[in-house]
Amino acid sequence: MLWPVFLALQAVCTSVAHAMQHYPSAWGHYDVCKSQIYTEEGLAWDYMACQPEATDMTKYLRVALDPPNITCGDPPETYCALENPYMCNNECDATTEELAHPPELMFDFEGRNPTTFWQSTSWKKYPKPLQVNITLSWNKTIELTDDIILTFESGRPEQMVLEKSLDYGRTWTPYQFYATDCLDAFTMEPKTVNDLTQRTLLDIICTEDYSRGYVWKNDKTVRFEIKDRFALFAGPRLHNMASLYGQLDTTKNLRDFFTITDLRIRLLKPATGATMVDENNLSRYFYAISDIKVQGRCKCNLHANSCVFDKGKLGCECEHNTTGPDCSRCKRHYHGRAWSVGSYLPIPKGTANICTYFYSYRFKDCPCDSFNVQLTPTAGRSHSSRVCDNAMLRCQNGGTCHHHQRCHCSPGFTGVLCERASCQGPGDCDDQLSGRASFHHCPGGLQLALPLVVLLLLIVSLC
Repeated sequence: MLWPVFLALQAVCTSVAHAMQHYPSAWGHYDVCKSQIYTEEGLAWDYMACQPEATDMTKYLRVALDPPNITCGDPPETYCALENPYMCNNECDATTEELAHPPELMFDFEGRNPTTFWQSTSWKKYPKPLQVNITLSWNKTIELTDDIILTFESGRPEQMVLEKSLDYGRTWTPYQFYATDCLDAFTMEPKTVNDLTQRTLLDIICTEDYSRGYVWKNDKTVRFEIKDRFALFAGPRLHNMASLYGQLDTTKNLRDFFTITDLRIRLLKPATGATMVDENNLSRYFYAISDIKVQGRCKCNLHANSCVFDKGKLGCECEHNTTGPDCSRCKRHYHGRAWSVGSYLPIPKGTANICTYFYSYRFKDCPCDSFNVQLTPTAGRSHSSRVCDNAMLRCQNGGTCHHHQRCHCSPGFTGVLCERASCQGPGDCDDQLSGRASFHHCPGGLQLALPLVVLLLLIVSLC
């Protein structure tokens, strides 16, 4: 009487699977985590490595300045142009919206004229250094995908350091040094990103390319070149991404190099435009930044294709039965295999390395000595990740695993994992069973319940 129910459930599962079928249009961006495919056994899930789309990460950051009172306007101050000490018509007043220059103006939309910008106090305490730390925090691990670009409304700094943190600001390491004279400022030989090779890509360099020239109308930007570093593996137009992905997969230091939780911009010396500081007109010297661009994505260990910003915090929407802010552990009850980061390879789908559902059922009320059959139900509500494999979820009594979806049992055995004997007639079947899964006579109610349990698991696995 159960077979009509079984056939009806199978038909329902098949129709639902057809309705849920998804055919991705672009595999190269790893934007799809799973898709349904047809196999000899019917519909099954095909899992793929996936990651969120790259976006403007400045929408989700918190900014902090040190010292906290370094922003201009309290008290109001008048500034002079660097290239013309007699042109002093720029006023900063924190109490007037049109004249205020708070830190959030470094991240607003730059479509307006005049340009909005953050501005520091002037170098009124010279010769004491005018130094500012600007810390950008995401409270989430992110992966950089494009150049970091700072646009200065004043002259570009004569000395500056860009630093990164991987532990939410507890420790910092330099990304790059910037100076008009690297030897004098940091005792480092000047280099550019073009001097780097595959072997020296992780080297920390000092560059003079973004510090020379103080006429702000022509030279405004300071860069940290991400794509030029990618190009060392992927080619000048990033056409050979397989090479880059292979390196990111196998070299943790390289992967970590492009991964951050925080950035810190250390402004050490403002533009002076000359070898000597004009002590009679210190209102010419200050920092002003109109825009900061940080392009990247949430780090989800290739286990999610979306990242949400909820209650002021970023978090991956994890797939592949993983969980955590970075999808860095298996969900409860999904420990059939150890957690592992996804892989970009083989291109274009990568390898998902999903966490699998794993249960060990024990019927303690049965007086059987060694009933301990390990079963693997579905990894989702209407589909199976894998029923068997050749490592932990082995088909028993000589059975073989077919496409991780079904055990092909040896003659005389049946069940999801071939764990019980298929008796042909009345009598005691105990002697036919292997020692791995032995059934002895149990109370009548449990004898009826066990086939039902196995049948239900078989129905769910077929779905």
